[in-house]
Amino acid sequence: MAKGIYVSATTPGSGKSLVALGLADTLHRHADRIGFFKPVVQGPGDDPMVALMKSRFELDDERCRGGLTFQEVRELLAEGNRAEIDARCVEIFAEISRHCDVVIVEGTDLTGQDAAVEFDLNARLANNLAASVVAVVGAKGRTVEEATAAVEVARKELSAEKCSLLAIMVNRANPDDVGAIAAAVKPGASGRPVYVFPELEDIARPTTGEVAAALGVRQIAGRADMERDVKDVKVAAMSVGNFLNVLDEGALVIVPGDRADVMVACLASSFSPEFPVPSGLILTGGLAPDANIYPLLAQAPFPVFAAEEDTYGTAKRISEVRSEIWSGHRRKVASALGLWSRSVDEAELVERLHLPRAERMTPLRFLHDLIERARSQRRHVVLPEGTDVRILRAAEILHRRDVCDLTVLGPEPDVRELASASGIDLTGINIVDPATSDLRQKFAEKYSELRAHRGVDLPKALEIMQDVSYFGTMMVQLGVVDGMVSGAAHTTAHTIRPALEFVKTREGVKIVSSVFLMLMPDRVLVYGDCAVNPDPNVEQLADIALASAETAAQFGVEPRVAMLSYSTGGSGSGEAVDRVRQATDLVRERRPDLAVEGPIQYDAAVDASIAESKMPGSSVAGQATVFIFPDLNTGNNTYKAVQQSSGAVAVGPVLQGLRKPVNDLSRGCTVEDIVNTVAITAIQAQG
Repeated sequence: MAKGIYVSATTPGSGKSLVALGLADTLHRHADRIGFFKPVVQGPGDDPMVALMKSRFELDDERCRGGLTFQEVRELLAEGNRAEIDARCVEIFAEISRHCDVVIVEGTDLTGQDAAVEFDLNARLANNLAASVVAVVGAKGRTVEEATAAVEVARKELSAEKCSLLAIMVNRANPDDVGAIAAAVKPGASGRPVYVFPELEDIARPTTGEVAAALGVRQIAGRADMERDVKDVKVAAMSVGNFLNVLDEGALVIVPGDRADVMVACLASSFSPEFPVPSGLILTGGLAPDANIYPLLAQAPFPVFAAEEDTYGTAKRISEVRSEIWSGHRRKVASALGLWSRSVDEAELVERLHLPRAERMTPLRFLHDLIERARSQRRHVVLPEGTDVRILRAAEILHRRDVCDLTVLGPEPDVRELASASGIDLTGINIVDPATSDLRQKFAEKYSELRAHRGVDLPKALEIMQDVSYFGTMMVQLGVVDGMVSGAAHTTAHTIRPALEFVKTREGVKIVSSVFLMLMPDRVLVYGDCAVNPDPNVEQLADIALASAETAAQFGVEPRVAMLSYSTGGSGSGEAVDRVRQATDLVRERRPDLAVEGPIQYDAAVDASIAESKMPGSSVAGQATVFIFPDLNTGNNTYKAVQQSSGAVAVGPVLQGLRKPVNDLSRGCTVEDIVNTVAITAIQAQG
């Protein structure tokens, strides 16, 4: 049976869902198959936390389920039939276990009428499921002494219940008290540390979507942005002039539906860089705005809701809205996972679990590994396209997940206005305007020096350094940052031309090339070159193969290189086949330790049975991991064909061969593409 880990709250409002999410993220990278089980859910249908785990970790119904509803549990407890609760939960857990190596079980919140009964229920279920307990102690509103005492109480109570205690975690502590709590808490009999998490405003603040769902209000106008953080609540019960004086960035404004003056003032504020942008408007009292106001409200960069309740009742209900990680908002999830990574020694925690070694590399695990590897040796990446909203959304997520340091380029008022209008928080992210930066003079002097042979003088260099691609690349060249990611709003040529001009290729490498990391269901393959070189010659083809093998190794793929052609071995001849054959010989000459085969057809490179008949005894045939295409036409079409027909995830292009990492994005890239490419760039900068 799978190993079970029971996440149990020991105090109400502990924030145990953060711990369950963090555990799942960690275990997903260290076990082949994880599962999630919530024995008691609010009601019939998918529980929100179950739904989040399913979507986040691509779990199906066999591996991610809820159990009994609270109503069913209450009725069984009232009948004195605890055995039925245990039996049904054990049965569901056993069904999940058949498909998993480790199952995370999330207990109840201790928010019911009898917290003691719930605590006993969780302890008994943990024992019946033979699951180790991760106890979560809530420290919100507690002093250092009270939090420390709560840890000792949890230890004693779980010991009295004969629970197997894996770890204790203190959550939602006052940020100023985290160090003191960690120092005061005893490690316990195991000698293992107790991890302490601070209360994090990014998680604690509700979003506009959470408020709307809790109040049951309907959106009538504005942008349907349900992820905007509600940083404050303002009731508009004063004149417009006085109201604007107290309006804060990200405030949710509650106003009677007949106060057109306040509505117009909020809209005007949101369109002015000098004034704050609300997170939303709630029009109260069931009052419909004047018909002439609706066209204006439709342009609002935030959602506008209508509530039947009066202003006081609406404000009171909003004050009671709790933010929950299981809402699934990616910014909130990013903040939670960033907090987890900063607060927990993952290697130490995994070592406690004695998990079997993971054998498969799934796409999701690979992408999660990218984030962890980027975080392990912190680097600084510049994003030149600060006026593209996708770049700003990705930057916010990267910052919240604590992946790397970031600099965004662009006119600061424009960047901040776009971020504010889009509900994006750029706190902690450096913004630099090349046109006004103190670095521009220094960069221009260096550029004119490097390009003097091309007739570039200082005035010309000063003009060129206003271009974000040139400015960002020079930041990389001079070590101000470690890498650059661009291309969301620029062509590939515009992105990489500066790097070709003065970053140049690494020693021993003659051309810049690219690979796509092809994430198959159970492994990662490397395809090169699919994006840069149209028709490489023999030496260039060898260069691409050697660089691709290095890139593969850098990302945990053992390189076994297939030099692809329409012919395998000596069965064919002609200029194209001979070019691949000569390039293969050159690779062997330069890297005798590298497993390489060519010319070889794709089927013989991937299929063991075909390899046995076409190229028996080869160390590459049938098990290749790095595929070098003879030209760009073949490579580009093949990677897209494989991506579309097999459902593989194509990550890239990843540029290789440069002395310092610069990577290109597709102009159709998503926020997730940008996040992954920044993580790849940070890893390249590590070594």
